[in-house]
Amino acid sequence: MENNILLESGTNELEVLEFMVGTQNFGINIAKVNEIMNYQPMIPVPDSPPEFEGVFTPRDKVISVIDLHKVLHKESTDPSHDLLIICHFNQMDVGFHVSSVKGIQRISWEDIEKPPRISGDGSSNIATGIAKLSDRIILILDFEKIVSDINRSAVIDATGATKVDEDKSEKHIVIAEDSPFLNTLIQNTLAEAGYKNVVSFDNGKDAWDYISGHKTLGGNILDQISCLISDIEMPKMDGHHLTKLIKDDEVLKKIPVYLFSSLINDQMRIKGESVGADAQFSKPQIGNLINYINEHI
Repeated sequence: MENNILLESGTNELEVLEFMVGTQNFGINIAKVNEIMNYQPMIPVPDSPPEFEGVFTPRDKVISVIDLHKVLHKESTDPSHDLLIICHFNQMDVGFHVSSVKGIQRISWEDIEKPPRISGDGSSNIATGIAKLSDRIILILDFEKIVSDINRSAVIDATGATKVDEDKSEKHIVIAEDSPFLNTLIQNTLAEAGYKNVVSFDNGKDAWDYISGHKTLGGNILDQISCLISDIEMPKMDGHHLTKLIKDDEVLKKIPVYLFSSLINDQMRIKGESVGADAQFSKPQIGNLINYINEHI
């Protein structure tokens, strides 16, 4: 299945590929999916974690495969009909071994809730959202964290990041990132670069409420908020819709919005530009983002 889907910019909707691991329903943003393939044997990699199934080479491209059954502690209902979801994000190609694929669901981010952070079989702690349909629940997984648990360097690369000048260290930076793992990493990287005034949110709606609330303070909005770093995929309000709201506001539109997402590709870059993003950076290259902020705020 080739993915050519690009939703209208700023609608606060996403299309989710719904799939099964064992008997449970999960989802992934269709923008991350390149194709779906029948399962095939892998070439094992010595000394790799058990969740890392190995590699294979369709069309001369090496793709690493992660077995979601082992990640989520599930059993396939019919291994002979298992599938591979081939994805591209964080500038890498990776396949996920699943039991079956059910189809594509179009969902508003407003209908996706944050999951509770509880211990258990592990699935709740690597889910970024819960989508409630009329007859079932779909867990939206944190695929960046799944990959990072196996290969930490694949998620954040802070190499090349420089220290901020002292006169900019008090600049007020807002972060909107729903993954607790990545949210903390971005905060820590900014702190290491010298920024002391950083506030973060785990969804676009709370970030919007915070930013828009500063309009009542008067004065130059840039003296209050220097920039926003926003993910694209977030419950309640996605990064594109958040950007559009800011750029459509006569006061707030001066705030630079930097999209930092695993989804940045040619299509998504066009979408980000259409809603007014000032710059866009693909994970895991946070060093490039930090250096850009140092130069432009």
